[in-house]
Amino acid sequence: MLKNRSLAIIFFALIVVMLGFGIVIPILPFYVEHFGGSGKDLGLLMAIYSIMQFLFSPVWGSLSDHYGRKPILLIGIVGFSITLGLYGLIGELAEAGHIAPVTALTLLISARGLGGILSSATLPTSMAIISDTTSDEHRGGGMGLIGAAMGIGMVLGPGLGGLMSKISLSAPFYFGAFVSLTAAALTWLLVAESLPAADRTKGAVRFRGPNISEMLQALVSPIGFLLVLAFLHSFALANFEGVFGLYAQKRYAYDATQVGIILTVVGLVSAVVQGALTGPATRKWGDEAIVKSSLIASVFGFGSMLLAESQPGKLAATVILATGFFMLTNAMIRPGVSSLISKRATVNQGTAMGLNNAFMSLGRIVGPLWAGYSLDLNLFYPYLTGAILMLIGFVACLFFMRPVPEAQPIRKYGNN
Repeated sequence: MLKNRSLAIIFFALIVVMLGFGIVIPILPFYVEHFGGSGKDLGLLMAIYSIMQFLFSPVWGSLSDHYGRKPILLIGIVGFSITLGLYGLIGELAEAGHIAPVTALTLLISARGLGGILSSATLPTSMAIISDTTSDEHRGGGMGLIGAAMGIGMVLGPGLGGLMSKISLSAPFYFGAFVSLTAAALTWLLVAESLPAADRTKGAVRFRGPNISEMLQALVSPIGFLLVLAFLHSFALANFEGVFGLYAQKRYAYDATQVGIILTVVGLVSAVVQGALTGPATRKWGDEAIVKSSLIASVFGFGSMLLAESQPGKLAATVILATGFFMLTNAMIRPGVSSLISKRATVNQGTAMGLNNAFMSLGRIVGPLWAGYSLDLNLFYPYLTGAILMLIGFVACLFFMRPVPEAQPIRKYGNN
């Protein structure tokens, strides 16, 4: 798969994007605490990023169908670099006492919203490039590369964020901004355009966010149930990602370095499963079987998070094993669902992947907000919620995931 030079560079670019995202995760709970914020502020900080992704992912997907994949991908990577630099600057100014903690928290939320707007161009465009350049047989493996890139970024990011936070709050973000610019340069120089001019949408492009009526139409199309499943999985996973740092801090008295170590293990498991196992598994058993089995296994994965114990302030093997098992159980769900959406879509691939990312972003909006609120009520509620959602998804698959969908097109964007 990585013999394709463009895919190899995209793979690296996605690693960089997730590196920057991973750097943020172990630091955010301590950022919020340092700036005098609460658990609800942490939920908002996580959710605002996804709110902007939800609003702008369809825009970028449609623009990539009209102008080509490469320029839109570059906008996403460069924009992500800029916002990482803003995170670092805000932290540096706050540490020096030049801005008040409340002001710093407000600016951080604003910068994170800007990051959501710009970086939302990266994932749907990357998915569209893979859809353009892979056959149906290898589509699952191609989508698995995206998951693997995310996993590798999550391996390196949290560890770097936790360790570099001992230098300063700003150091991890400046490093991520530099590496992102490197990825942008490589993309500009080495990635080939995957969408020929003849295949692009014609006519004037209208700038618009997600259209609710069109999204509702998509829900009664061949990819409708898959979009719901993408939302459910994203919502459930956000109950882990959105508050794990605060959860570990409150339950185990862990610091940013210890949280970074645990998330590094999580990312490593994700990268191995999605990069090495997803492609062969989907070719042997099919995307449908992989998604179903992963959903029911994830119920037990969330349960393992509730059972892990640790002495206060001491990193325990039981916690590491529980989080690793959790990621093992659900690592194939996202690439499996994305592959099925790509295969069954009756719209342009860029539009289909934009819809997919929009529904995932919707899950990442309500997920952290609910996780932050429920964590204040009870430490276990976010993970109980995740287990319930995975069980609902599995049962729904038994009734609604058909091996061969009916040809029922949804409204197309553009003039193709």
